[in-house]
Amino acid sequence: MVLEAITSKVSTLSVNLIGALVILLLGIVIGRFIGKLIKKVLKEVEINKILKEEAGVKVPIEEVVSSLAKYLIYFIAVIFALDQIGLTTTVLNIILGVFLLIIVVFIILAFKDFIPNLISGLFIHQKRGLKDGDKISMDGINGIIEHISIIETRIKTKNGDIIFVPNSMLTKHKVIKKK
Repeated sequence: MVLEAITSKVSTLSVNLIGALVILLLGIVIGRFIGKLIKKVLKEVEINKILKEEAGVKVPIEEVVSSLAKYLIYFIAVIFALDQIGLTTTVLNIILGVFLLIIVVFIILAFKDFIPNLISGLFIHQKRGLKDGDKISMDGINGIIEHISIIETRIKTKNGDIIFVPNSMLTKHKVIKKK
């Protein structure tokens, strides 16, 4: 009786593991196929060229979208495979925790330069020490301030070049205001 119960459990587990492996393999095959298909369709439509010409976007959209679709299918296959062996809830909670941690890290990294520039921009506007039209020299940059925004300052050099300087650099470095 005990031997039959153990044999039944092992048999059920074996069937579930084989089913999970089949689901994973199908997911990999389907993911690769769909990824290549999407890339081919987007290449035919010339989406990269259109976005570059019309919107000035230089991101390889074909690769990004095809990879995103491929990995989404992989992820769905993994979820189905985990469901097949009964581990969906535990693993999904772990994946969700890791995903949220990655998002928090990305947000912190994205704002690490933005926040100091924002604070410096507010400081520059409040002090009114620098304004549009001022001639300045800073850290090897000589030119006339064209515009001070909240995040960056646009400076035009003698050569006619436009330099965008983060506002945090204006508050961290020595700025000489020329007359």
